[in-house]
Amino acid sequence: MRASFSAPLWQWEARTESWWFVTVPADVSDDLADLPLPPRGFGSIRVKVTVGSTTWRTSVFPSDREGGYVLPMKKAVRTRESLTPDEPVAVVLETVDH
Repeated sequence: MRASFSAPLWQWEARTESWWFVTVPADVSDDLADLPLPPRGFGSIRVKVTVGSTTWRTSVFPSDREGGYVLPMKKAVRTRESLTPDEPVAVVLETVDH
C-alpha cells in the first residue's frame, strides 16, 4: 500500500523533550487497519516514509486519542527537512510487509 498526504507536525505532551508525530489521515488509517498483516508490538505497522528528500523506515502506531495511526518524526528528519511545529508535512508512506 502506498499513500501520500499532508498533516501538521505535533508534539506529544507526555514526553515533550523528544516525541513528535504526524497523524495519518482517517482514510489512510482505515486502509492501514484493513491490511491483513501479522500482529506486531503495540499494533504497529512497518512503513517506508519519504518527507522531502529524506526516506527512512519506521512504524506507524494506532492512537485512540488521534482516531487513527500516528507517524513518529525523528529529530534528524525534522532538522534536515526544516519541519516546523503545527505546519503541514507532506508525507509519502508505503507499507513494508505488503
